[in-house]
Amino acid sequence: MEAIDADRSDTATVTSGPIATRTYEVRTYGCQMNVHDSERLSGLLEDAGYVRADGGEQADLVVFNTCAVRENADNKLYGNLSHLAPVKRARPGMQIAVGGCLAQKDRGVVVDKAPWVDVVFGTHNIGSLPALLDRARHNRRAEVEIREALESFPSTLPARRESAYSGWVSISVGCNNTCTFCIVPSLRGKEVDRRPGDVLAEVAALADQGVLEVTLLGQNVNAYGVNFADPDMPRDRSAFSALLRACGTVDGLERVRFTSPHPAEFTDDVIDAMAETPVVCPQLHMPLQSGSDRVLKVMRRSYRSAKFLAILDRVRDRIPHAAITTDIIVGFPGETEEDFQATLDVVERARFSSAFTFQYSIRPGTPAADLPDQLPKAVVQERYDRLIALQERITLAENRKQVGQTVELLVAAGEGRKDGETGRMSGRARDGRLVHFASASSVRPGDIVTTVVTAAAPHHLVADGGVLTHRRTRAGDNYAAEITPVTGPAGDDRIGVGLGLPSVGRPTVPVGPSGCPTGCA
Repeated sequence: MEAIDADRSDTATVTSGPIATRTYEVRTYGCQMNVHDSERLSGLLEDAGYVRADGGEQADLVVFNTCAVRENADNKLYGNLSHLAPVKRARPGMQIAVGGCLAQKDRGVVVDKAPWVDVVFGTHNIGSLPALLDRARHNRRAEVEIREALESFPSTLPARRESAYSGWVSISVGCNNTCTFCIVPSLRGKEVDRRPGDVLAEVAALADQGVLEVTLLGQNVNAYGVNFADPDMPRDRSAFSALLRACGTVDGLERVRFTSPHPAEFTDDVIDAMAETPVVCPQLHMPLQSGSDRVLKVMRRSYRSAKFLAILDRVRDRIPHAAITTDIIVGFPGETEEDFQATLDVVERARFSSAFTFQYSIRPGTPAADLPDQLPKAVVQERYDRLIALQERITLAENRKQVGQTVELLVAAGEGRKDGETGRMSGRARDGRLVHFASASSVRPGDIVTTVVTAAAPHHLVADGGVLTHRRTRAGDNYAAEITPVTGPAGDDRIGVGLGLPSVGRPTVPVGPSGCPTGCA
């Protein structure tokens, strides 16, 4: 742990102790894990007496939950902090906190670059935020606390969930891979897996509060079972497929998704569980990164293109209508035109429904940052443009196959930027595709509708023929009433389950040999 003192004599006078109705805002950057962590941060702050700031209102506390994966993450954070400096000077008592992966990486550098920041905390101790804010306010100095190891699963903390109808559930933290382009393992630590009983308790708690869809999260989600937090639970390579099947037994749960798996450890038992468990959606996000076997080797990605494509073939054999998405990095150091053409060839063959494409950027502290043959920006941009053009052609062709198909949609809020002017609403099909549909006024986010696809575009589908069926749901009721689920640790009066990382002892839920709670398939 690090602690750094910074003289705050140049700041406005503040009072120690709690301040009534202090408002807060959490600004989130990066992946789904960060989004879920921000739900925990919001829950912590509200437990400590803070109130979420209304839209457009300047909050008394601004928390940045940062990402360190992309090169521009640093510039974005420090630029936003600079914009807040004059605001803070004009607002006595205002505080600024920086957490997440960039805080874990930069540590005391954050306060050096932005001395008006009050608190810096890392990925392993988000639960410390309220206490650090109190200390900074009382001592009138910056508090920097970075832990080197996980104190407890974030799931042991209260959470203010963002959605009435869908929820994130973390099944593990950390990663055991050593990909040369990735800084995450050094910031999130080695993989530690939650007990299956605790994961299912959280899933059940969300479903009991009306949530229809959960997404299981892990840096390498299908490696679940390699290192359970409970020392009495043995390593179990089939734990993830067992967990998927167990989710199918949770009353009220209608959809399960997961992200992100790793091709090297993606096994047929997971494919079988996906195909045989109705609540598991026919959607798979399978990161490719590169189609060149030579580049994959330098990336330390422990699979090759033939294995990757064989996985997709097996998935489509068992789940013919699965929508498969991917991640691709363009311009990795030393990538030749031949290497890039291999990526284009795999993309052509794979027929991804969509792809998240990235231009490689140097991340200090990663092995790839020191590799020779860093490519010129112009070369990377030209290749990136070609990849985007190819993938958009494929996506449009695959989306056109959906025209005339009846789709079931979980109606969503905020997915369609033009819904207001088009008179449509938006929702996600079971395969994850975004559909904008002509809607009746009685339909609400969180409800379930069926409709027929009438048109396709590269990034969405359109269904202008009207709603065939509409099922009002408890999730829709909660959305209309502005009620979102609450989850928290064992003993929390708001829920009746225990979640998180055990300190000693055995699971509170009996488990069978697979690590699945007894009675589950």
